[in-house]
This record gives sequence, structure tokens and C-alpha cells, in this order.
Amino acid sequence: MSQSARTVLPTDLVALVSYDGRVYGNQAMTRDRIGTQDSPHPLETALEQWFSFATGRHTCVSVKGATLRGLVSARKRGTKQAWEIDCLIDATEGDGGVLLSLLEQITAAAGRSGAMKLFVRLPRGSQIEQDAARCGFQPYVREQVYRRRVDKGWAYRVPEGLRRREKADPHGVFRLYSTAVPPEVRRIEAMTLGEWTAVQESIGRAAQYVIERESRIQGWLRVAGDGDLGRFDLLAEHAAIDDLVEAAMAKIANREWIYALVPEYQAGLASRLQELEFEAGDEYVVLSRRTVRTVKAGVKVAAPVAQTTFG
Repeated sequence: MSQSARTVLPTDLVALVSYDGRVYGNQAMTRDRIGTQDSPHPLETALEQWFSFATGRHTCVSVKGATLRGLVSARKRGTKQAWEIDCLIDATEGDGGVLLSLLEQITAAAGRSGAMKLFVRLPRGSQIEQDAARCGFQPYVREQVYRRRVDKGWAYRVPEGLRRREKADPHGVFRLYSTAVPPEVRRIEAMTLGEWTAVQESIGRAAQYVIERESRIQGWLRVAGDGDLGRFDLLAEHAAIDDLVEAAMAKIANREWIYALVPEYQAGLASRLQELEFEAGDEYVVLSRRTVRTVKAGVKVAAPVAQTTFG
């Protein structure tokens, strides 16, 4: 049978996740889905994922005869210059060729849409991580999920100096990013304000806050609610970590569970969450690949010949 790719249909995800009586999960994790993988109903969760990514995404499926063998979908991050893979399903059980083909197709599609970089977050140490690396994706940061049940009896506090992020704050937050994130991560992720703006990930419908002290932004916090769970992420100087964690828990105190995805270079944050009895959960690795963009070749134009007339 021939193998091909075609436009995705609404029935495709249902066929993939329930193919041959098995459930094939989405291997790509995004920040706004942290915690949803704990659902006891994988098929229901997969259907919810379909409705969430069916619009505004680039999606490719791999087909062999009448059999769907894989699906990949990507969406933009902060701007169209950076995209992320938000759905990656492989139903071939080890046929790396299908996965490589899908990753090549989605990389090309992202490039045609104006993206300079494509990101994907995958389970650390998995075969699919190795296959993505074979396709030119470079791993550059490891992350771990932390979670805990919200303690309704704890008096969470909002620290002094915490305020809503304002329109004038991005430059100050970017300066914080430039000092708090290791250069080996920034070289792949973002070295300029424009790149940093483009790679921003969604954690859901978020509220953003900053702590400004000594005329500079020392911490940046995002919190979001999703049903009975809340998510937060933060970037901070060491002295501001405790205050921002307290602020996050105060803002999400009306949820049942609280989740944070912590990169390996935020050891101070991980240590503080462990002190607060957060459970360490799944580990991920984030990979990035530059896309191939079509650039119009310059057209050589002959220089005009100067003529001098003597009287």
C-alpha cells in the first residue's frame, strides 16, 4: 500500500487514539496542558484536545492505504515567528520513518507561515525524543512537573510590591530573562527582545504580575486556572522566589490542584516547591529546530553608465 499525507479530518484523531483497541496518546506536551494528562479518561481527553487544536493550526496526518499511522499539529507561540508542536501521535510502534516524515512536513509548513523556529516538548528519555533529534531537533533544556493539592487551611499571602504587569514592562522582564536564564539556553531560545516575545508560551488564560524593587523588575509571575487545577510559572532573582511562590498559591487558592513546570536551571524554585511538599512528577525535554524559509533571490540590475559632455 502507498503511504501519503493529506489534510486532516475531524474523525482522524478519534481513529488514531482508539486504533486497534489501543489508546495512542499525544506525545507533545504544552504548558497549557500541564496537569490534564492525569485524566482517568484518555479517550475523552484526546477528543477535548481535538476540539482545542482543530482551528488555527497546521496539521498533517500520515496515511497508508486506509490506515492512519500518525498525526502532527503545530501552532504559533507568542508571534508567528515561533511555532510549537502541540499534538504528536505515532501509531506505528517503532516505524521511525513515519514520525520523521511528519516532523519534516510540519517544519516546512511552519517555515512557509513565517516561523523561524519550531519547538516541541517531549517525555525525557523517550524513543520519540531520540527520533526528533534525528530529524534535526536540538534538545536544550530539561523540565520537571511539580504539583500539590491546595491546602484550604493555609493563609496564603500576597507579597508587598506585587503588581499587575503593565505595557511598559516587557523590556524590564526581558532584562530579567537575560540574567536569570543560562546563555546556552538563550542561544537556542531567544537572544533578542523580538525573539523572546515570539517564543512566549501560553499557560492558559493567564494573569501576569511583576515584583519591582530597586528600580528594576526582580520577578515575573503568570497564573492561570483550568477547571479544578491551577498553573503558574515564574522567572525571578533568587531573593524574589519565595514571594512569587506565595503569590501564585494565593492567586490559585480556589482550585484543587496547583501545577508548575520547572526548568532545570531554576534549582532555587524546585527546592522551594519541595519544601512546600510539592510532588515531583513527569520530566520533559524541550527541543528546537530552525525552519527553512523561502527567500526571494536578489535581482542584479546593471548600473547606469555615466556620460560626460564637454562643451
